[in-house]
Amino acid sequence: MKQLNLKDITKYVEDNIGVFHQKRIERLDHLKLKTVLKKKNPYLFKAKHILTASEIVQGIADAFISSAEETIFGDWLEGLAIFINQRVYNGWKSGIPNIDLEFDKDNIRYIVNIKSGPNWGNSSQISKMKSDFKTA
Repeated sequence: MKQLNLKDITKYVEDNIGVFHQKRIERLDHLKLKTVLKKKNPYLFKAKHILTASEIVQGIADAFISSAEETIFGDWLEGLAIFINQRVYNGWKSGIPNIDLEFDKDNIRYIVNIKSGPNWGNSSQISKMKSDFKTA
């Protein structure tokens, strides 16, 4: 295991955080109210006592932005994790479907899925991940 240089991580973050922000802007540029409305349950708005068009649009936009940011940030964190693993264990972005990272340590090949956040998956997503690991 190599020693991790925190200056390398700082430089990676400085060089790549702009990608996160650029992707956020791109998602907003492609936001279409008609498309997002099709994905929302109109009865939920009534149940939440949202009555005006501006409240509906604001709620939809907030939910869309939040969801998009979580996905984009998760992808960005995956890149950071792979970068750190490359520095410490000579790891690499996996070419195996649905696997994020591979590295060797003590003559053992590790295959890794990178998840961000405390509640990253439900039971069916966890089952799918287990199946993906068995396939890998």
